[in-house]
Amino acid sequence: GVYDSDVTIAQLLTHGDFGLGTFNHLDGEMVVLDGICYHLRSDGTAVLAGPDERTPFAAVTYFAPEVVLPVEQPSPFAAMRNVIDAAIGSSNAIVAIRVSGTFSEVRTRTLTEQHRPYPRLADATTGQQEATFGVISGHLVGYRTPAFEQGISVAGYHLHFIDESRQHGGHVLDCQLESGRIELAI
Repeated sequence: GVYDSDVTIAQLLTHGDFGLGTFNHLDGEMVVLDGICYHLRSDGTAVLAGPDERTPFAAVTYFAPEVVLPVEQPSPFAAMRNVIDAAIGSSNAIVAIRVSGTFSEVRTRTLTEQHRPYPRLADATTGQQEATFGVISGHLVGYRTPAFEQGISVAGYHLHFIDESRQHGGHVLDCQLESGRIELAI
C-alpha cells in the first residue's frame, strides 16, 4: 500500500542507467534503458518519463554485462530462464538481465493507476491490463533476484518489455525469443 514517494525520475537516474520499477499511484510500469526512463502505460503505450515524475519502487544499476549469450533458435521464456540460471550458477546472485532481439510473441500486463485508499498489491493487480504483441523487436529489461529478497524486491525473474521503437511495452508475463542475445550483469 505504499504507492507514493518523493523520489523523482531525475534523482533515480543518478543511481543507474538500467532497470525497472513503477510510478506513484502504481500508474504503469517503468523501464530504464541506456540511461533513459520510459513510462509504460496501462494501454500498452510507452512514453518518455518526465524528470519530475515520482516513483515508490525502482531497481536501477549501471549495466555492464559480464556474460553475453547469443540466441540463434526460437527460445520460449522457460528455456531462456534455464539458460540464464545455468550461466549464473548460484541462485543467491542478483543478476541484471537484458534480452535484445526479435520475439515471435510477448505477452505483458500493466497496472492501472490506483486511488486512495490504496488496495494491497495483490488486489491492485486484479485490474491490470494485458496486451499481446506479435512479431516484434525489442528488449526485456530486469532482474533475477534470490528468494530471500522477496518483500524487499520481487524474487525470481522480474522483467519489463519495451519495443525497439520505444512506443510499447509492459511487465512480461510470457514471451518467445526468435533470435537475439542475452546479456547478464551479476
